[in-house]
Amino acid sequence: MAPQPLHRDPGLIPLSHQHQHGLALTVFIDRGLKAEPTREKALELADKVARLAEVELLGHFRVEEEVLFPAVRPFLRSGALLDSLVAEHRVMEDLVRRIAGATDEERIPLLRRFAEVLHGHIRTEERQLFEEIQGQLDASQLAAVGREIAAKVEAVCPLAGKPSSRERKP
Repeated sequence: MAPQPLHRDPGLIPLSHQHQHGLALTVFIDRGLKAEPTREKALELADKVARLAEVELLGHFRVEEEVLFPAVRPFLRSGALLDSLVAEHRVMEDLVRRIAGATDEERIPLLRRFAEVLHGHIRTEERQLFEEIQGQLDASQLAAVGREIAAKVEAVCPLAGKPSSRERKP
């Protein structure tokens, strides 16, 4: 039997949409490297990672760490999950930097590792953190957090969903 789709509170939807973009990138990396594990494909995928980091990923981490995590920490059964997620943010930031400066031999393993960490991280946030948040906060608390998230997403991810500076036409 297929798992039931997760219901997402409207206040968390901006982050869930960004998660969808991240999951799409992990699929591009996985399928791309399986079909064509070449230097050229790895360079193309490394560019996609750099663009997502520039446009959305690093800002997404800021929204979570500056708005979401502090707001929900008092309501969670344990802060260990949040601490683990923050640590994964640092790992992914490091991987983005390493991919950007990688040699041809390093690039493919780094891309695979990045996709693996990002995929697991998003699944943990969606299936564990967001579910616990929705179970612990009432509607007014969720709405208040949602307003803060929306404002911060707009402030730190203004290019999310828009072409990056490399893709814009003159």
